[in-house]
Amino acid sequence: MAIAPPYKSNAPDPGHPRNGFDRFFEITARGSTPSREVRGGLATFFTMAYIVVLNPLILGGAVDGDGKKLAIPALAAATALVAGLMTILMGVVGRFPIALAAGLGVNALVAYEIAPQMTWADAMGLVVIEGVLIAILVLTGLRTAVFRSVPTQLKTAIGVGIGLFLTIIGLVDAGFVRRIPDVANTTVPVGLGINGKIVSWPMAVFVVGLLITLVLVVRRVRGAILIGILATTVLAIIVEAVAKVGPSFVNGKPNPHGWSLNVPELPNKIVDVPDLSLLGNFNVLNSWGRVGWLVPLMFVFTLLITDFFDTMGTMVAIGQEGDMLDERGTPPRAKEILLVDSIAAAAGGAASVSSNTSYIESAAGVAEGARTGVANLVTGGLFLLAMFLAPLSLVVPFEAASTALVVVGFLMMTAVRTIDWTDYEIAIPAFLTIALMPFTYSISNGIGAGVISFVVLKLAKGKAREVHPLLYGVAALFVLYFLRGPIESAVL
Repeated sequence: MAIAPPYKSNAPDPGHPRNGFDRFFEITARGSTPSREVRGGLATFFTMAYIVVLNPLILGGAVDGDGKKLAIPALAAATALVAGLMTILMGVVGRFPIALAAGLGVNALVAYEIAPQMTWADAMGLVVIEGVLIAILVLTGLRTAVFRSVPTQLKTAIGVGIGLFLTIIGLVDAGFVRRIPDVANTTVPVGLGINGKIVSWPMAVFVVGLLITLVLVVRRVRGAILIGILATTVLAIIVEAVAKVGPSFVNGKPNPHGWSLNVPELPNKIVDVPDLSLLGNFNVLNSWGRVGWLVPLMFVFTLLITDFFDTMGTMVAIGQEGDMLDERGTPPRAKEILLVDSIAAAAGGAASVSSNTSYIESAAGVAEGARTGVANLVTGGLFLLAMFLAPLSLVVPFEAASTALVVVGFLMMTAVRTIDWTDYEIAIPAFLTIALMPFTYSISNGIGAGVISFVVLKLAKGKAREVHPLLYGVAALFVLYFLRGPIESAVL
């Protein structure tokens, strides 16, 4: 169960919608208001707008098997377009406040493992295949059935683990937590700031912004997270104007004192014409003839497992944060949510921007009060505008947006109290799920460890009948997922 949001509810009594729009999106029925949905949509956009910049940098920095690169301006435009359309589709069909965009981790897999063995069109074709396969699993009811086979307390652990995952993402993106170089001759993998010190303006801005946001949350100020992002952005713009900090890389050389990604300064040009030349640049069959059937099959399997369970975890976490789960830990319209997510995966491949998936950063919008798909209309509309207003969308730095991720991580962490830590048969899988998500930087890894350990412990206790039959199959798939390295080495 989620903790109370940072405001007091004054929504109309559930069951008395004001109009057809309200009835369709169930705004009043879910205890929300249009203003909260708008604030939530804005907060979600600001916490994930970075993908319009980061996805092109990841995909555009790699070369395919023919030595070709994808144009960064075209990648940026297509990234914003697909994110906008799929987020709106989720709002209208799923009616759930989850925004979608190109998935981090999956885009790196496509860029640095898949594309170098074939052409970009071939690689994106495999993404399309993966999306279609997931859609089939949804339409046949298998994906929903698998979701429901996971024990409720393990679903709670997934939400808590994602909260910690969000926290470390926020801390790392802000530069507050950094990897210690191997040359430092230490066994400690990460540390505080630069050499254990807060010695840069961007880090100081993040700390001040985080404190501002926390004060607003504790004082139950409406729009606390959104206000925190905007206030921190204003502070960052002032600091950059005075101190001239600059980006984290200057002329290809690292600048550890610089801003993580976006430099917070007002752009000279606000409107730009989007380049949509990458749309439809995919091929679903050519890769199978170029590199054989086994390589594409392993890549599709990896993409499938990652997308399948990342979305399941995100859906649980968002529903948990908004107190929108039923007694089985299932959000409303689960099948529709999963279907749109699978369509988004295929759409991302068709637009050459990698698989699009549900974003856990949507939790920032839910923390602001979003409970329906109306928030998605706001977030999706802003992504579509970002195609034309790309320079303006680059003003908010990581150091400002990351404050929301840390605060939301705390809010999601509070659900840990509902897990029965005295029952080791569920407590150990829950612990592994929670711990491995942030420590391996992967939602799927955490879910996989939780499911496998749950099945093994139940078998060891002679309680095989307490495990849903589908969960045995899921555990077996995760075993293959974790062993895919040795399997690929043995057969490829």
